[in-house]
Amino acid sequence: MPYNLTTLENGCRELGIELSQKQKNQFIQFYEFLVEKNKVMNLTGITEFEEVLTKHFLDSLACVKAIDMTKVKTIMDIGTGAGFPGVPLKIAFPHLEACLLDSLKKRVNFLELLGLEGIKAIHGRAEEYAKNKEYREKYDLCVSRAVSNLATLSEYCLPYVKIGGTFISYKSGTVQEEAEEAEKAINILGGQVKDITYFKLPDSEIDRSLVIINKKKSTPGKYPRKAGTPLKEPLS
Repeated sequence: MPYNLTTLENGCRELGIELSQKQKNQFIQFYEFLVEKNKVMNLTGITEFEEVLTKHFLDSLACVKAIDMTKVKTIMDIGTGAGFPGVPLKIAFPHLEACLLDSLKKRVNFLELLGLEGIKAIHGRAEEYAKNKEYREKYDLCVSRAVSNLATLSEYCLPYVKIGGTFISYKSGTVQEEAEEAEKAINILGGQVKDITYFKLPDSEIDRSLVIINKKKSTPGKYPRKAGTPLKEPLS
């Protein structure tokens, strides 16, 4: 069936992203695959085409408001779910070497079936893979749309970021207070809050924010703590 991609095209233009026909087709294929598999896997509560374009695709791509993606080579997406923001970023920026991590095997199975080159999906907990030399402090950029508080997310994500790299946390609405409360934890983990970018999703009234954290020094080896601890007892 034909799809009206005006929302995606206009939103990308607003973000300074130019999509080729091949990339537009990849977004359509991703959408169709997502909706088809969602019937049996329960991957997302958002399935209406226009909503997916705005709340999943454009929201994922809004990362460009915080960082120049053309200078990023390697990216880790923690708690990727059905592939957000990692898959849209990989489609829009094909040069990326992307790794998507999720704790649910069915989601990883779904991502593996996508068949995109230069993208790897791994199943497990962020606390465990962060202890693995293959993944620890290897990425230019770590992203997460997970809903945990910023101190917890920083303990999950900053160990993956190389010194000089960036962790970007996707959040809803105003997060200044949350960022201030997480500042000590972020510093312990080797990071520093650089900025918070506030914006509305294109063609909507939905308030979003991106917390931009720079990796200043190596994360101490004892972090992240054992599985479950960062969530139950956030660093403070």
